[in-house]
Amino acid sequence: MKKIISLVVILMVTCIVATGYAQVRHGSFDVTPYIGFYKFEGNEDMDSSIALGLRLGYNITKYVGIEGYAHYIPTRIQSYYQGYNNDIWYDTTGQSMHALGYGIEAVVNLLPDRNLIPFVAAGIGGMHYSRANEDTTDNRYNKFAVSYGGGLKWFFAENWAVRGDVRHVMNFDSFHNNLLGTIGLTYAFGGRRAAPAPAPEPAAEAIEKGRTTLDVKFDLDKAIIKKGYYGDIDNLVSVMKQYPETNVALEGHTCSLGSDAYNKRLSQRRADAVKQYMVEKGGIEANRLNAIGYGEERPIASNATEEGRRQNRRTEAVVEYLIKK
Repeated sequence: MKKIISLVVILMVTCIVATGYAQVRHGSFDVTPYIGFYKFEGNEDMDSSIALGLRLGYNITKYVGIEGYAHYIPTRIQSYYQGYNNDIWYDTTGQSMHALGYGIEAVVNLLPDRNLIPFVAAGIGGMHYSRANEDTTDNRYNKFAVSYGGGLKWFFAENWAVRGDVRHVMNFDSFHNNLLGTIGLTYAFGGRRAAPAPAPEPAAEAIEKGRTTLDVKFDLDKAIIKKGYYGDIDNLVSVMKQYPETNVALEGHTCSLGSDAYNKRLSQRRADAVKQYMVEKGGIEANRLNAIGYGEERPIASNATEEGRRQNRRTEAVVEYLIKK
């Protein structure tokens, strides 16, 4: 018996100093086979013995659960129970006695979110004896019992725990104080796992909108870029290199002098001239540039004056982009 008690103490101390991996889960079930010792009060005249049992539990919340249990206690009668029965002398000393304890308990987990979980418990149940006599069981085969106590659970894996329990068991009608101590292996399953902590939201990006325009003017009936506009085109090239996701539409235009068909072709040559410069001189990929000739369809000034017609002879582009800071 001393060896059993020492084993229980050693395992419970090991639970305290070791590191585990889990916790009690809301709505989970658990099964715990256990072994331990059962000490009868002295005047019950039965030897203290091992107890072999099983607990079945359900965690209503992670703090409160309910358990059913049953354990088997093989023991022997201590005192003399002797006398005459039909003129035959009998003596029950040393005869085997088997007891079955059973009941239901409420369990309160004090620190359910840790791997090492202390708990308290209390409940009602009974005891069934294989023999009934005056000195041991008050001539009863069955007795009502209440119990209370506590213990520790140590989760050493996701669904597995070592568990130690101690109970004060009180049997009625004649009041007796008994002691139950056990060590068991718990398998827990089901229930709600704790939701993972939400990932921190990324810091908000400051976004600013950028815009670059191009306006290249041409001489009458010409599609040759004047040197004075090289710098403007180079600026557009620089923006497109800085923001490689941008593409550009180059729009060519003319004044109203000449036929519609001729002006359409002339405006296309003007747009193509700017595209050729940006590809050959600026190093921009051709597929990022779309050259379109609109002829005289989209004037920006009156074609009735020379100044207005000069304004309309052009190639233009607009680029919008986002700057993230």
